Amino acid sequence: MKLTVEKEAVQWFREEMGAREGDAIRFFVRMGGCSTVQSGFSLGITKEPPIDAGLSIVEDGITFYIEKEDLWYLGESNLVVTYNKSKDEIDFAHE
Repeated sequence: MKLTVEKEAVQWFREEMGAREGDAIRFFVRMGGCSTVQSGFSLGITKEPPIDAGLSIVEDGITFYIEKEDLWYLGESNLVVTYNKSKDEIDFAHE
């Protein structure tokens, strides 16, 4: 299991969420939304420090992570965070 955040997505987090070096962005499981991974659930995004990160990566000084309690959502797949220019929003891909 691996987490990847593409450069364009990092820039989106800087512009839209005011993320700066030293900040942490959490991807968390929430009920509802659209997902091809777990029916009835999707990923949310918030800017907060980790409590017990199960998967993380630092890109351009920003920590991106998923708490251990939410790793079940990914199963054995990798999570790739991309920027969708036509929608001007973040997309999640599972590999």
